[in-house]
Amino acid sequence: MTLAAFDLPEPSAYSPHALHAEDRAWVETNCYVDVWIELLNSLQLNPIACMAMTIANDFDGDQWTFYKPPHEDLFELYRLDIHELNVWKSILSNACEQLQRGRVVLTEIDSYYLPDTAGTDYRRNHVKTTIAIHAMSLERQELRYFHNRSYHQLQGEDFAKLFRVGEPHDPAFMPFFAEFVRLDRIQRISDVELSAVSFALLKKHFARRPERNPVTAYRSRFLEDVEGLKAAGIDAYHAYAFANLRQLGSGAELLSTQLQWLDTHGHGEFSAAAADMALLSNGTKTLLMKAARAVVVKKPADLGAMVDELAGHWQSAMHKIDQELA
Repeated sequence: MTLAAFDLPEPSAYSPHALHAEDRAWVETNCYVDVWIELLNSLQLNPIACMAMTIANDFDGDQWTFYKPPHEDLFELYRLDIHELNVWKSILSNACEQLQRGRVVLTEIDSYYLPDTAGTDYRRNHVKTTIAIHAMSLERQELRYFHNRSYHQLQGEDFAKLFRVGEPHDPAFMPFFAEFVRLDRIQRISDVELSAVSFALLKKHFARRPERNPVTAYRSRFLEDVEGLKAAGIDAYHAYAFANLRQLGSGAELLSTQLQWLDTHGHGEFSAAAADMALLSNGTKTLLMKAARAVVVKKPADLGAMVDELAGHWQSAMHKIDQELA
């Protein structure tokens, strides 16, 4: 018997959302946001509407904001009700209970056993990531889940290892954090209505934006970090880039998309601010690649001027948004 939160076609027939299209500057953002993009897409809900939180992204010392759509935003927009899942038995047992009730389970998991990460982490690296469990069969040891850019399936040994099937109880093994999503109040409204709610959320998150230009604040630390990473090597740089440059750049691209969408639906004249954020996003992608080269070749690189240009795009966008929201 297969337990499924709701009906979906086979993973091979699934079409990812346009936010994960190949022509995006950042095809993937972070594991939590990527899961929500595709979960909302599968529920025939528009994920662009919930990206207002990206306007408050900040440089937090050793990382950029690991941004996530707040639960209250998801309820206001789509009437999705999210709660922490108390994993007091096992994630497998507790997830089955929620699936039987028609609820999706989001859980942290070890990407070592996720075949969709083939070529990066699958059977190579133990890395924490987030998936959304949509369906599973205990008899066939089969799991269907959302992760990164799409909807996937795994089975057999991967299933057994992922959920520690047959493993003796180990008190040293701590359960990962998990949540479940109640779908019984789901709200599907037109993009016109949805954009009005999203515009109100943009105002809320704009009030929480950084008080000083976060890209300017990042400049000196970034230049120091690149010098230190030359000794640490490219693997350390990849981890650094995910925590910093990818969160900065991908958040800017998502905000650009949302601003353009709001503009299209008559909520503010945001096309110019959206263009600034697109320049910030694309420039950050270029900076990521040039910094990687500097780390590999271990030679000086003039990266400060690039950061200054990105800071200008951020400042310009925030000024224009402020004028529209005033």
